[in-house]
Amino acid sequence: MRSFPLPIALTARLSPVVVLAAAGWALSSGPLATPEASEKKPTGKTATQSPTAPSETQAVKTYAAAPAPCDALAAKTVKSLVPGAKTAGKEIPSTDSDLRRTCSWNALKGYDYRWLDVSFEVLDSDEAAEKSYDGRLAEKSGGGAVPGVGDAAYSVVNLTTEDKQDTREGVVVARAANALVIVTYNGSDFESKKAPDTDVINKGAIKAAKEAVAALQKTRG
Repeated sequence: MRSFPLPIALTARLSPVVVLAAAGWALSSGPLATPEASEKKPTGKTATQSPTAPSETQAVKTYAAAPAPCDALAAKTVKSLVPGAKTAGKEIPSTDSDLRRTCSWNALKGYDYRWLDVSFEVLDSDEAAEKSYDGRLAEKSGGGAVPGVGDAAYSVVNLTTEDKQDTREGVVVARAANALVIVTYNGSDFESKKAPDTDVINKGAIKAAKEAVAALQKTRG
C-alpha cells in the first residue's frame, strides 16, 4: 500500500488539545440599611417586620454536569461512522469537566479517513444555553434545522481544500434545556483526493447527535 501524507490541517487534528475557559458568575448586592437606634421599642410583632433582602432562589438546572462523552455513542455507531477506530474513544482534557466534556474518535482505514467529536456543554440556565445556541447559529452560514433532536438543533456541512486534498466536515449543534450537544464529523479520501458526499457526512453527524442527546437526557436531574 502506498503511503499518503496527511494534509497539514488533518495532521494537526491527530493531536488535539482542547482548552476551555469557564467563566464564573459574580453576584453582589449592597449592604442592608441599619435601623436607627431608638429609645422606645416599637410595639406589635416586629419579628416579621424586620427588613430583609429580596429572596433569590436559584432555578433548578435540568442538567447539573456534562455526562461521559465517550459513553454517548453505541459501539456499532462508532464502527459505522469511523471505521477502524477504537470504540472506546479518547476524552479530551478540559479545564472544567463539569461544564464541558469532549470525546474524539479518528482512524485511517486504507485511504479513507474519518474524524468524529462529541461534546457536551452545561450552562447555568435554559436562557444561557439558548443564548449560546443562537450565537453559534449566527456564526454559521447555510445548513438548516434538524427536527426532533432536543429542544432545537441545526446542521451545516462545508467543504475545504488544502494541498489539493478535499475534506468535508459536518457540524450539528443541539440544545436540550440548559445543555448543548456539539457534534463534528469529517472525512477525506487520500487516494482520490476527494471527500465523502455531503449526504454521507450530514447523516452521520445527525445520527451521532441524536444518540448523544439521548445519552444526555438519561442524566436528567
